[in-house]
Amino acid sequence: MLRPGFACSALPWRAAGYLLVSGVTGALLCAGLLVAVVVFGALAVVLVGLPLLAALGLVGVAYAPWERGLLRLLDGARVANPHQVPARPGLPAWLRLRYREQATWRELGFTVLAAFLLWPVDLIVVGGALVVPAYLLGALPLLLADGEQVNVLKVWVVHSPAVAGALGVAGLAAAALCAYPLTAVAAGRAALARLLLSPTGQEVRIGELVSSRARLVDAFEAERRRIERDLHDGAQQRLVALSMALGLARLDAPAGSALATQLAAAQREAGAALAELRELINGIHPQVLTDRGLPDACADAADRSPVPVEVRLDLPGRFAPAVESAGYFAVCEALANIARHSGAESARIEGRYADGLLTIDVWDDGGGGADPAGGTGLTGLADRVSVVDGALTLNSPPGGPTLLRVEIPCTPLSPTPPRPNRCA
Repeated sequence: MLRPGFACSALPWRAAGYLLVSGVTGALLCAGLLVAVVVFGALAVVLVGLPLLAALGLVGVAYAPWERGLLRLLDGARVANPHQVPARPGLPAWLRLRYREQATWRELGFTVLAAFLLWPVDLIVVGGALVVPAYLLGALPLLLADGEQVNVLKVWVVHSPAVAGALGVAGLAAAALCAYPLTAVAAGRAALARLLLSPTGQEVRIGELVSSRARLVDAFEAERRRIERDLHDGAQQRLVALSMALGLARLDAPAGSALATQLAAAQREAGAALAELRELINGIHPQVLTDRGLPDACADAADRSPVPVEVRLDLPGRFAPAVESAGYFAVCEALANIARHSGAESARIEGRYADGLLTIDVWDDGGGGADPAGGTGLTGLADRVSVVDGALTLNSPPGGPTLLRVEIPCTPLSPTPPRPNRCA
């Protein structure tokens, strides 16, 4: 504000626009809140208005984004959203989180200030800074248009063009002088808005941790895919070539000779190494999961299970790689536990997607009694699912049956035609 040419810069005009828009918005907000309180209060007599009055506690959540956008009108700087993303989709989870956040109540406090205190100040300041200089500047044109007199600011009748011209000059000086208090008031209002509507230091750190965790998950998935691809395209192909070379060498060796016996043993070892490598690749990231998605990958895992498994997955499309990977390895771990510990004769995998939540159930008719703390890998599996904001629950009473449920909030990447149910 102290730099030369400040009064002629765009900042005073931006400050005037900011105060004008915020003043008008605040007046409308004031009227809306008064009407809402009266109507909802009247409806509270028949209990209908009680939840509506409770919902008014979130009016700041709806108004704050508008106010944060207005701040960009003043200086162009973006104000971050202080709210966290709910861990689960759906309105109940969203409401629980919003009512618990400090940011919600800071936004409500600012909304009340804007509706009942700030808007008159905004309009008075911007009106005084614009209307008075405009009246003075318009004195001479209005006098010339009237031909006889002009009533300046409704308090001063001017008949002389010389006096009207002098008032115009005074209007220019007043406009330049008013730019300073106008900008100062706008800056003070913006500072108050930033204080109450911006994330605090703790909220910024939480947001950075969430973003950091998402980046780590993506990086981990990318690295796992790279290892799987390198093993698949490199080491596996070399073992295949080695096995073929040993087979061709056996054809040239005399039948029944010691050399043929050694070559046959070497080919068996190469085949065993190739099989182990394929199992390792499948454990890192199965190709079927990459190529065809979660339903086919679960069906493939069910095919390899010694216990008969029925698979029913009705999903709207592919999901993020981290989500599909978490769901797939949850199914694999559950099937491994069923085969090793449950004594089940049959199992079932069911998957569905609704309201932003992917749910996978793995059920078996075994003896039950599974304990996540018993070293069965369920604890690590729960940690793995929690990385993608998911949750794992286990219901396994003694005597069975056992139900393991994985729930992951997510959004399909692309819709695909519905798949028929699979049975294994």
